[in-house]
Amino acid sequence: MQSAVICPSRSEPQTIEDSLDLQKPGPVSNPASKALSPKLEEYSTVPQWKDWQWQMRNRLRNLSALKSIFPSLEPDPGLVAASEKFPLAITPYYAAQIRKLDDSDPIFRMCMPQGKELWNPPFLREDPLEEERDMPVPGVIHRYPDRVLLIATSACAMYCRYCTRKRVTGMRESCVSPSRIKKAVEYLSKHPEIKDVVVSGGDPLTMPTDAIEFILSSIRSVPSVEIIRIGTKTPVTLPFRITDELAAVLRKYHPVWVNTHFNHPCELTPEAVEACAKLADAGIPIGNQTVLLKGVNDTPQIMEELLRGLVRMRVRPYYLFQCDLVAGVEHFRTPLSRGIEIMEYLRGKLSGIAIPTFVVDMPHGGGKVPVLPDYVVSTSPTHTVLRNGNGMMVSYPEPYTEDRIPAELRPLASATRVWDLAKGYVSKIQPESADSQAFRGKADPVHESE
Repeated sequence: MQSAVICPSRSEPQTIEDSLDLQKPGPVSNPASKALSPKLEEYSTVPQWKDWQWQMRNRLRNLSALKSIFPSLEPDPGLVAASEKFPLAITPYYAAQIRKLDDSDPIFRMCMPQGKELWNPPFLREDPLEEERDMPVPGVIHRYPDRVLLIATSACAMYCRYCTRKRVTGMRESCVSPSRIKKAVEYLSKHPEIKDVVVSGGDPLTMPTDAIEFILSSIRSVPSVEIIRIGTKTPVTLPFRITDELAAVLRKYHPVWVNTHFNHPCELTPEAVEACAKLADAGIPIGNQTVLLKGVNDTPQIMEELLRGLVRMRVRPYYLFQCDLVAGVEHFRTPLSRGIEIMEYLRGKLSGIAIPTFVVDMPHGGGKVPVLPDYVVSTSPTHTVLRNGNGMMVSYPEPYTEDRIPAELRPLASATRVWDLAKGYVSKIQPESADSQAFRGKADPVHESE
């Protein structure tokens, strides 16, 4: 396959106006009625609005393009400097989700360059996960025994300001060549222990459909590969890319899984819902990998709203990632304690299918490790003391042995200690204000007093 594996054209117009014929208005496919920019409202009425290739060609790539869409934007020197160091790209669709031109808007914060990207504490690295070290052949990262990651492209529809591959993504928009795919397939064939291949980037779904199919069919030619996963943010930043044609192609190479990347409830638009529905209806399981970002989603309530919305869309929350130690992202990082606090809040409030695993991708290529609230309070040979999110502590008996004498439970006293639970003398300690059953069968106190 010669030139099929290519990236979208880089010969992009200076501004969106250059590429539109506004004398021929089309139907309103996305009215963007609440869009901050009147120009985006106007552009959303043109026939090309839902054409994903048009969206790619007309990404906002520089300060001039930003000013043409947001005339009131007052770029500080930091924005200019950051956009010169790290690539800038925002699809018109994603730009239409911005409601305020400042850091308080989560969409603005995730896609707009900031001078803070140029300040780095000494522990941040260009490649903190040491992916280059784990690359036996170009473009293939082999860190875990049974799976590899294939970098298919360095291009994305939108360049996240917190990207873990900020060192390469978008610096030069290119896609994997057929010769590299061949080398990757040879490597997979020599390592039958590899059962799972993650196709990532960049964003592989920004590639032409025939290029995507070439990659999938090449991987499927290796009998030992069982699962193909695709990492993509197009349902979030370019939902029009999820076409019926693309879904049909992906379906041909089952089992195929898709992991996407919603970070905030504002991203759960009707267009995103439709894109995910096309994938789900094609039998493709969808997982979501959220990154915990300061000033975006680092409150329990926002995270709860996001996770509930994802499950309604048939998207399974998979990971909540602690922000990686990447150069240029310090202003996005939260303390680990914030993620633990959020996870503790979610447990018991959401169904298990809506709760992701909070993980840290360890520096030095250590891989992902889960970080959890400590629900085990104490242990003894006979009992383990467990705690729930409401503060109740329960004595959980371990299996009996032949020589073990069952503990005699004693009445709960005010001086009861964790030690009494661990010995099995009492079965629980429960704060008066933490009755998990209190909400059942009781009227709202406000109404009772009326």
